[in-house]
Parts: sequence; structure tokens; C-alpha cells
Amino acid sequence: MIFIFEVLLDGVSAEEYAQRWIEASRIIQRSPGAQGTRLHRDLNDPNRLLAIARWRSAEERRSREPYHVEVVKRTLGALAPRCRIRIVGEFSDPEWEVLPEGAGLN
Repeated sequence: MIFIFEVLLDGVSAEEYAQRWIEASRIIQRSPGAQGTRLHRDLNDPNRLLAIARWRSAEERRSREPYHVEVVKRTLGALAPRCRIRIVGEFSDPEWEVLPEGAGLN
């Protein structure tokens, strides 16, 4: 499953936020069920980022949420008031997928 959230920056650069995000993500990825995370920059708005975290299950992610919130707060520190985070939601792995011909074939 994937967990998606949007980050809106106000007076902080994407690079500065990403540096802290990487620190927090490295800690969170030690959690059982964590399977990686990615941070995307909006091509039309440099102050808008999209984070996508992959988990083995929603239950494993939710069971660690209080810990994750604390890690993020501690890691973002002074940046936190300048970052608005909006949870987009939790999504299942794809039920429908269309790939270019030959993709995924070895």
C-alpha cells in the first residue's frame, strides 16, 4: 500500500525541507513493514512537494504513526511552522496498471 501526503512550503526551499525529510525517512524506514519513500517536486510550483511512502500493509503503517509524528516533529524542528502537510490518503497497490510494451519483462 502507499501513503501519500502533500507538503506546502512557505519561506523554506525544497532542498532544505528534503534534507530534513531524508533524515526522518531514514529513521522511519527502520519500522517493520516500511518499504521505501519518495519525495516529488511539483513541476509548476517549487513550493509544493508530494511524498509517497510504500508499506507492506496499512496496519503496520498505522501502528507506528505516533512514533512517526514524533520523529518528523523532532527532525523538522524550526522548519515545521513553515511547512503545511496535508494527508492525501492511503491507497492499495494498483488493481489496474497499463505499462509500455515490454516493460517489466526480463
